[in-house]
Amino acid sequence: MSRVVAFGGGHGLSASLRALADVEGIDITAVVTVGDDGGSSGRLRADRGALPPGDLRQALAALAGRGAEAGAVASLFQYRFAGGPPDTIAGHAVGNLVLCGLFEMYGDPVVALDHAAAMVAAQGRVLPMSPTPVGIEADVRDLTSSRLPIGEVRTVIGQHSVAIAEGQLEAVRLSPIDPPACAEAVAAVDRADWLIFGPGSWYTSVIPHLLVPDLAKAILASPAKRLVILNLALEKETKGLSLSDHLNALTRYLPGLRADVVLADEKAVGDPEPVQRAAHALGARLMLAPIARNDGTARHDSMALTSALAPLLAVY
Repeated sequence: MSRVVAFGGGHGLSASLRALADVEGIDITAVVTVGDDGGSSGRLRADRGALPPGDLRQALAALAGRGAEAGAVASLFQYRFAGGPPDTIAGHAVGNLVLCGLFEMYGDPVVALDHAAAMVAAQGRVLPMSPTPVGIEADVRDLTSSRLPIGEVRTVIGQHSVAIAEGQLEAVRLSPIDPPACAEAVAAVDRADWLIFGPGSWYTSVIPHLLVPDLAKAILASPAKRLVILNLALEKETKGLSLSDHLNALTRYLPGLRADVVLADEKAVGDPEPVQRAAHALGARLMLAPIARNDGTARHDSMALTSALAPLLAVY
């Protein structure tokens, strides 16, 4: 059985996990960012001091068992209470509250997440990249005259603020700069046959894993093959970046990182030559496949992604 570790957060990681869950003969570990400070996760983080549960919840839901009971529990986890202030429960996802409760009950996020995984009969394990919440900060260059003189760089603090910041992101970092790594995540990397990065918000969901010192060391030392799945469209935080720039950013933040395969949608790539050069610079080959939905949205099609991943992961 091939052991796969997938890094990320949010909708991007969920897309890859849904696809991986349908690949036979693999053991899946999701390693999830813990920098979210917006919405329900941000409120629980501020009010309870908890790990932000939203990205962890989404990973659990993506890996939920295919049976009716597991599906019902996963749907409940994803249900979000309607309403607004002064209703204090409005906006919270049920799964976020459940995870927050489990964190407090067990006092260990890994034990809590394993318990939650059993509740949804998860087809894999979900782990935080760090057992403690982290902050995300970025240097953003102003490209308009609405806020600062054009070209001036300002510091943006908080994952949500970074994700929606206007301007060109110049650099990203964690706060603290050396958060502890989840020991179980490091162990999973040590045992892995494949490490998968992306898709997802590049600076706030993918690159943060490369900035946790002990996790970064494990990634560099791992004998596993490495796969990078590229996004289908740019987001605010990657404004001005080409797909080639996405690949170059990986080695900017983790010098020495190598990859074996870069998987991208053939239509999203357009001219493949620049992406192919960037992939070769990582030591990887570029693999093009029709992995986008046909509904006009910039989202990956889980069945198509499964079809692309299954023969690739079976090669190991």
